[in-house]
Amino acid sequence: MANIRLIRRRIRGVQSIAKITRAMEMIATSKMRRAQEAGVAGRPYDEKIRQVISALAALPQAGGAPHPLLQRRAVNKIAVVHITSDRGLCGGLNSNINRTTASFLVEQEVPATLITVGRKGSEFMRRVGRDVRAEFTRLGDRPSLLDTLPISRIVIDDYCSGLVDVVYLAYARFVTTMTQTPVLEQLLPVEPAEMPAMQNVEYIYEPDPEAVLGELLPRFVEMEVYHAILESIASEQSARMVAMRNATESANELIEDLTLLYNKARQESITTELLDITGGAAALK
Repeated sequence: MANIRLIRRRIRGVQSIAKITRAMEMIATSKMRRAQEAGVAGRPYDEKIRQVISALAALPQAGGAPHPLLQRRAVNKIAVVHITSDRGLCGGLNSNINRTTASFLVEQEVPATLITVGRKGSEFMRRVGRDVRAEFTRLGDRPSLLDTLPISRIVIDDYCSGLVDVVYLAYARFVTTMTQTPVLEQLLPVEPAEMPAMQNVEYIYEPDPEAVLGELLPRFVEMEVYHAILESIASEQSARMVAMRNATESANELIEDLTLLYNKARQESITTELLDITGGAAALK
């Protein structure tokens, strides 16, 4: 009987876990839709601003010297903006991003510093002994551009002052609900994309192309960081929804197995009791 009570107690425990994971799946689903819309909505803007910067960078500069954010120099130190989530329970999402960044840093021959966004990435990098320049947490599920401006300001200031020579972005790019891809791409110096021949149109800029480019490049860096964070949030909610759904299904399967085991144990107990009663009755005769 003790075994039956233990199985019954375990069934109740797994049922409670299934209710929790189901609730977390529903919450992640509602948040995922908003996060996906925000991440996907920023992609056309990102593409267009790249085209405008490409067109401006291709024009001859009056002063001869390129903008500081376009200047390339010898690489003596690199920086990585490492974006993860604050919370876990989202499958292997954070582990994949941490592994991607860690492998990249191991391959580098120059010192590296990190600007971490999200508690999971910050804890991992400090645990492995990496230099963390700054860390940002608790941005929430719906951050605004103003919330991410301090991150962009550190990146721009460090690069313009010469503290770092190359800056990379590491984050999870949302592909589909089931697929999130770890991405590590160069942020600074800004490398303008090549303009297709059909889109290479001459524009008139006021007051002049240099002034427009000077105002546009910092905004571009700010938008790249903000868009990467939105992509990471969309990936986080999608991964959490899938992970909680899998956990719920696994809990339900475990409940079925435990119920079958409970029924077998109960049947054995009843059979044993019947045999004891029958044996006792036979002994009295």
